[in-house]
Amino acid sequence: MLRGMVNQFARTVCHNRRLYRPISSTALSIEQTTDTTRFENKPKNEDLQFGVTLSDHMLCIEWDKVSKWGQPKILPTQDLKISPAASALHYGLECFEGMKAYKAIPDHSLRLFRPDLNMARLQSSMDRLEMHGYEFDPSELLECIKELVRLDEKWVPYGEGYSLYIRPTVIATHPFLGLAAPESMLLYVITSPVGPYYKSGFNPVRLTADSKFVRAWPGGTGDVKIGGNYGPTMKAAAEANKQGYNQVLWMFGDDDAVTEVGSMNVFFFLKNAETGREELITAPLSHGDILPGVTRRSIIELAKSWGDFDVIERFPTMPEIRNAAQEGRLIEAFGAGTAAVVSPISCIRYQGVDIDINATGALTQRIWDELTGIQYGKIDGPDEWSIKL
Repeated sequence: MLRGMVNQFARTVCHNRRLYRPISSTALSIEQTTDTTRFENKPKNEDLQFGVTLSDHMLCIEWDKVSKWGQPKILPTQDLKISPAASALHYGLECFEGMKAYKAIPDHSLRLFRPDLNMARLQSSMDRLEMHGYEFDPSELLECIKELVRLDEKWVPYGEGYSLYIRPTVIATHPFLGLAAPESMLLYVITSPVGPYYKSGFNPVRLTADSKFVRAWPGGTGDVKIGGNYGPTMKAAAEANKQGYNQVLWMFGDDDAVTEVGSMNVFFFLKNAETGREELITAPLSHGDILPGVTRRSIIELAKSWGDFDVIERFPTMPEIRNAAQEGRLIEAFGAGTAAVVSPISCIRYQGVDIDINATGALTQRIWDELTGIQYGKIDGPDEWSIKL
């Protein structure tokens, strides 16, 4: 009888371990590709286009309601096979991240830039979509990603402006046409060698705020990185392009509060009308409609550490920006994100009138130099920003 109780207890323990199985980097398996044609056909560095060329391997981890997270596997890059009823295809149950691996200029060492923030944001996005596997150990997933980058080290292009773009993605594979939390998912990571966002120096962008569309709103999903936030911006961007503008400056509310630009956070550098002090202003995260960008956070923390001007998180309004420009107080403006780092803004159309802005400004250039210097190992940044692999 005692032996039976012990056996039952052992079965219960094993069942519970299986039921709550986490992502484990120690269980990672690797199947290396034997096909050399993908790398042989890789474009030269100067010909790389964003997101077109995929490297040799991908990381895949399955999750299901019963077994939880499965064994992490690095496999040759390949197409996915999912049911046509998969809920990712019907209800947008999909989220992703954007991060980069760099080859340091001084010693060619491989580096990631603040990857812990990407892991935390991926978990937040999964949680918002009611993807129940979001409580994984981010350090374990990160170790798997590091191994993927090490394996494809030859795909990381060398040179300032060049990097290996990393795209962690989670899709609901549950074959169910009803609307419900997914019972199965696939977390996969693909990588792509990319070149400089700007082929020859900064190319300032022209924006229009005269759009009938709204990107995000309080209580929505603007603060997480899900596919559903991006698809609806295509039409607005296309209409802006037809009018001669590169992107849309997103606003919300009756006061035309500025939120983001395109798919980036946005910053304004101006002089306060009352105090005469210089201020760097960007929208706050408090309303839940602004994406907590890694570049955004890094700029805020760097600028505060400099102590040369005030750094303020609040919603600037377009009437305020227009007035600052008319009074000569608008110094510069820029977008910020992983792909471009910073993107100088030279013009904003508002209520049918173009507001011209100095570009590229000294602050935009300083931020670019500081962030890329840290990313490429040319200067030492704050602890845990540049992570050597």
